[in-house]
Amino acid sequence: MSFKAAAVQMCSGVDPVKNAAAMARLVREAAAQGATYVQTPEMTGMLQRDRAAARAVLADEAHDIIVKTGSELAVELGIHMHVGSTAIALADGKIANRGFLFGPDGRILNRYDKIHMFDVDLDNGESWRESAAYTAGSEARVLSLPFAEMGFAICYDVRFPALFRAQAVAGAEVMTVPAAFTKQTGEAHWEILLRARAIENGVFVIAAAQAGRHEDGRETFGHSMIIDPWGTVLASAGATGEAVIVAEIDPSAVKAAHDKIPNLRNGREFSVEKIAGAIAGGVAA
Repeated sequence: MSFKAAAVQMCSGVDPVKNAAAMARLVREAAAQGATYVQTPEMTGMLQRDRAAARAVLADEAHDIIVKTGSELAVELGIHMHVGSTAIALADGKIANRGFLFGPDGRILNRYDKIHMFDVDLDNGESWRESAAYTAGSEARVLSLPFAEMGFAICYDVRFPALFRAQAVAGAEVMTVPAAFTKQTGEAHWEILLRARAIENGVFVIAAAQAGRHEDGRETFGHSMIIDPWGTVLASAGATGEAVIVAEIDPSAVKAAHDKIPNLRNGREFSVEKIAGAIAGGVAA
């Protein structure tokens, strides 16, 4: 059956309490537009480059205000509430970049820890080392919901198509990609990566994003998107500021896409052999 999905675009700051309040306001707006599944961006609870300052306000899962607020919103609004991710303090002193999906009764139906760490050096001087502070996840899941089979990814995961293919082969019809893409990488690759993951797997992609200039000085790309299995952008937001985008998701469109181009069924095992291109006696060896 079809359902109405929303992606909530935010500009999270350094205060989890203020971010929780902003999340609640935007999620209520999405539900008022008829959304029964609502997704927020990566790091909904806090974007803070100062790691010492971040650790000072981090909480474990049982005491995290974003987790608490997400659960309460799911119950209040009778929705499936997806906190795209938030920073969770772990017992070993590291941090999890963890997403949560809450059912309408407020229970946690799924947790997903970001698998691929954003360790990069960009042309504009930005340098990021997520692995220095975060513990990478190691498990992908496809969750059976009343309205769809759902797969999970977070931000940098979108550059690793094997993750999406594995979940699509396992039956995922909707892939979720909450993100805080940098402005530079977003301008170059955000839309094309999301559309590629949708097209090559014949699935819907829902991607709520952080957007604009944040309190910690970083700038994120925005442009939250909902994309159908044929690669059509059903809804999109702007480059900066808060937004709520909504689209109708019909899982039967996934079967239709797979019937047209059955590449999930047509995939074959193959080997890769690396060979030398040496020349011997003027004849290719």
